Amino acid sequence: MRTDHGGPTHSKVNLELAYPDLLRSRALVPEVLQFWGMEFDAPALDHHTLMIPRHSDEARQLFELESRFAKYDAFPTDPGRNTEAKMVEFLKTAKDMRHKPLVIAHHASRSATGLGVWGQDTPREFRNGNNAAPDVYVGFEGAPGHQAGPLLGRARGGYGSHPTYGGFDQMTARVGGLWDALLGEGRRWWITATSDSHVHWTRGGSDFWPGEYSKTHVYARQDYADIMDGLRNGRIWVGTGDLVTGLGLTVSGRHRGAAMGETLVIGHRDRDRVDIEIRFRPQRGENANGDRPQVRRVDLIVGQVTGPGSDLDADTNPTTKVVARFGPRDWHRRGHDQVIRHTLRDVGSDLYVRVRGTSTDEAEPLADGLESPWDDLWFYSNPVFVEVR
Repeated sequence: MRTDHGGPTHSKVNLELAYPDLLRSRALVPEVLQFWGMEFDAPALDHHTLMIPRHSDEARQLFELESRFAKYDAFPTDPGRNTEAKMVEFLKTAKDMRHKPLVIAHHASRSATGLGVWGQDTPREFRNGNNAAPDVYVGFEGAPGHQAGPLLGRARGGYGSHPTYGGFDQMTARVGGLWDALLGEGRRWWITATSDSHVHWTRGGSDFWPGEYSKTHVYARQDYADIMDGLRNGRIWVGTGDLVTGLGLTVSGRHRGAAMGETLVIGHRDRDRVDIEIRFRPQRGENANGDRPQVRRVDLIVGQVTGPGSDLDADTNPTTKVVARFGPRDWHRRGHDQVIRHTLRDVGSDLYVRVRGTSTDEAEPLADGLESPWDDLWFYSNPVFVEVR
């Protein structure tokens, strides 16, 4: 559960009004794990998730962070809050807390005016923030909210200056783009998907209900701490329109394997082959639109990990490539899942592996127009890293 971003003294509204509502909601539907947090007015940046671990003093923890650091919370307004230095201070404060929160950037390219022409959020700010708090500032939205906009003639995601691609932010959707640049530095930087649900499209808004269209899937027990751990450590895949209801990615050497968010360490003797298994579970029934979407293709994407570079503004990784594309003839059924296998030969350096899939025949996701989001579905894994020792 998150409350919306706000204006002056919004931190008091959260503490005194919204938090008691959360407690009542937890009591009414205890089977749903509801976290305390908000869409945070991040200093110098666009909105961010600020997600608080479940503990007895969670309300005070959010109050402290919002009242001290949210750029619009001060009254009267304090321009000194809206700086990158204040964002770094916020992240360092969060990192040093006993209960570490999670911070994830929202609709990071919504203010971009072209492909790679960044607006409010920049590669430098992501790197500086991740350097300051690598176990707190852990990623950005791959798929932003407000996906229902085209159903009412509006830009998908609210990206009015430069579009999304297949419903995904350009930072994620562009192979060899900013996400791959960050992964190529070895950063554990993950993608998520949210609904950002304000007003449903049937009521004149641009939104789907939470979980109606976009979902972030976390490999975790039904447990608050384990879900936070899964998000912090990249045990995540994301999808739209329930194109698939399950996704697994395993990378294996001769003696061990690793899954999403994990690292496979192999010796030089084992680098002649690394085996990859992709498992996905197709939608067996209807999605929220009454459709039975079909996976038309799955892509395997590989990039080299070369370590941190000197250019904080770098937004490409030229080593990242789609190394294989798979269609229905390339997978076989095992129980309810479809399975794809592929082998990487002569792995001579550190790398990462990730996958994506689509209901379309687009080789690369195209810039979005006013097509129905239900006809343009994608899923993305988070990466598995491979280190050669």
